[in-house]
Formats: sequence, C-alpha cells, structure tokens
Amino acid sequence: MRAIALFPEGRLDWVEVPKPEAQGHDLLVRVKAVAVNPVDVKQSPGSEPRILGYDVAGVVEAVGSEVTLFQPGDEVYYAGSIVRPGGFSEYHLVDERIVGPKPRPLSFAEAAAMPLTTITAWEGLFDRMRVPLHDAQGHILIIGAAGGVGSIAIQLARMAGLQVIATASRPESRRWVEARGAHHVISHAEPLEPQVTALGLERVEYIFCLTSVAPYWDAMMALLAPEGQVCLVLPPGNVALGPLWALSGSLHAESMFVRPRFQTPTMIQQHRLLSRVATLIDQGVLHTTLSEQFAPISPETLSMVFERIRQGHVVGKLAISGFDS
Repeated sequence: MRAIALFPEGRLDWVEVPKPEAQGHDLLVRVKAVAVNPVDVKQSPGSEPRILGYDVAGVVEAVGSEVTLFQPGDEVYYAGSIVRPGGFSEYHLVDERIVGPKPRPLSFAEAAAMPLTTITAWEGLFDRMRVPLHDAQGHILIIGAAGGVGSIAIQLARMAGLQVIATASRPESRRWVEARGAHHVISHAEPLEPQVTALGLERVEYIFCLTSVAPYWDAMMALLAPEGQVCLVLPPGNVALGPLWALSGSLHAESMFVRPRFQTPTMIQQHRLLSRVATLIDQGVLHTTLSEQFAPISPETLSMVFERIRQGHVVGKLAISGFDS
C-alpha cells in the first residue's frame, strides 16, 4: 500500500509498505481523511522514513481476534498512537480501545478534525482539572483558544456550565472563538489581568493554557482563585511555583498520547469519550472544529498544509481527504 513518509532529509514523499494485518485488539482502517496537527509539523526527521499523522477518519476493513467494539464496515474516528506508524497511509492499524464511532452528521474530513484535540480538551477539563460534567460553577480562562484544542475546549466547558473567557489576538480568531461559544474574548497579545478585571472578575477557578506557558505564568498566578486548577499542554519551563503553593492551587499536565503509549488501564476511556462526543455531535450539542479542507491526500498537499501551520495564524483544524488514483 502507499503511505506518505517524512524522510531523513526532511522531504515528504510516497513510500510503498506492506498492507498491515489486524491482530488482537487492532482494527485495520481504510483511511478516508486525516487532519494535520502541530505535533505532525514539529516531528524531527529520523534515520529512516517515518509515517506521520495522528487524526484519522475511515472505515473498518478488518478486525483482530480480540476485537469486540467494532466490525468491518463501521465508520470510525480516532487519534492513534505516537509509538506506531501514523495515518498518512491508505490503511492504518489502531487499537479499538482508543477509537470512536464516527459522528453521523459529519463528513470524514469533519470527523478527522476532532479526535486528538477533543481527547486533549476532554481529558484536560474533566480528567485532570476535575471540572464537573454538568452544572459546573465559575469561570475558565482558555489561553490560545482559537486553535484546535481551544475550539473544542470552549464548547465542552460551556456545555459543562462554565463561563468561558477565551483569548484570541486577531479579528478572525476572535470571530472564530465567539462562534464556538466563548462568553468573553480577550487578547493574549495584551496583559491579561486588566482585561479580566474589566469583566468584573478578580480571579477564575480554572485556567487551561494551550500555548507556551512562561509568557503567561505570572498573569495566570495573579488571576487564579484560591484552590484553583491549572492545566498545561506544554512543559512549563522555568517558572516560579511559589504563587501556586500560596494559593493551594493544583497544576496538571495533559498529554493525550500517554494512555495508548503506555497501555494504561484507563486506555478504554478514550473510546468512551469519543463515543460520547459522537453522540453529542449527533444531537447538535457539539460541532466540528474543521476550518479548511484539502484534497487529495498526497505529499504535495501535505507539504502545503504543513507550511500553512508553520506560518501560524491557523484557526480551528485543517484536514485532507481522499487518496488520488
């Protein structure tokens, strides 16, 4: 089968690799669409060609002997694992325990835009910061809210009952986060504390930082409520933890690849949360975060999308659908 690999010299190109066989808990998925994430673009070339791609939507072609959740013909979406070949390939193996049924109203491209960022946002909010799923009280500050994770985190936080303060610095990103349901939009290009104070607030109960931590750490500590919760998706670097200690605040790290990478006992939670999100999309409660779609899946298209992400200023998610003939 054909796949797109990152070669040692940094170019993206076709490779021919054997079509994999499903064993154990694996599904063999015929890939229909793949979304592109900053984690793809940031990968360093290795000594051998590497197949990237972690957001996939497709159709189950075959199942392993231990599979109980899916059968051939099912439409699925998932984020894969960083310790296995990626999804920029005609067929892809994935453990059923991190796979969800594709939301029925969505195209394959719209579905492919969701898994990685949805898992990150869900785990960050509900597993790490322990936000109640219903009737949550208080405010959440989401820093860097116009990207893929922020686009679904806004929706999930609002669904839970929180008042959402989202940061965005450009007119188009402000419009994007407002359309996703943010109650207030402030600029992360300006000091955060006076902007939050201008909303009539002194402190917030939750902070979800989806970008570099150090430039915003002092502001986060000034705005965090006593016994508040902070979740980061990037390492904090050299920041002062004293203010967090003084507040009895809780600091959480979120990396959605941990469960599949280490085969944790909670790995099945990713199947359950993607299934729940699919139902919420079916019901019209949540919406895709796809902002642009490209075709076909090819090295040329992927190189162009990689460059778009490197340049910055992308809102939502970008996805590529359909292999050329």
